Amino acid sequence: MGVTFGGISTVGISVEYFHDQHSVDLSVGTWSFRDLSAAFTLREYFGASYLHPFVGGGLWVVLARPPSERTGAAVVLQAPVGLDWRVEDRHYIGGVVNVNRALWVRRTDPEDDLPLNRRLVPLPGVYYRWSR
Repeated sequence: MGVTFGGISTVGISVEYFHDQHSVDLSVGTWSFRDLSAAFTLREYFGASYLHPFVGGGLWVVLARPPSERTGAAVVLQAPVGLDWRVEDRHYIGGVVNVNRALWVRRTDPEDDLPLNRRLVPLPGVYYRWSR
């Protein structure tokens, strides 16, 4: 379990299940407490020391409900690339750059019919994780 800052949200929580060098991560957070971000990623960790680089892939879903507008939503393909550092026995600190590409969007303004931007967007983040 951990706390995240940046990446898919300003602040969030994360639960990660490990099996050997693989993991499944579920992160939930918010940018402004008027939205909800959730990401599900599969990760592959490398190395056997206290530093573990990783890469992964998954989906990020964002829901936003601004006052007096319809609910906006987005589905984003996500590829996290990062470094996990075991500071002590069960305590980890890490950094990640989530490389994102939008797949689908429902804008809060129904009149906004701009085409979806398909460029890659890197979003950096840091985290603290405790493992039992």
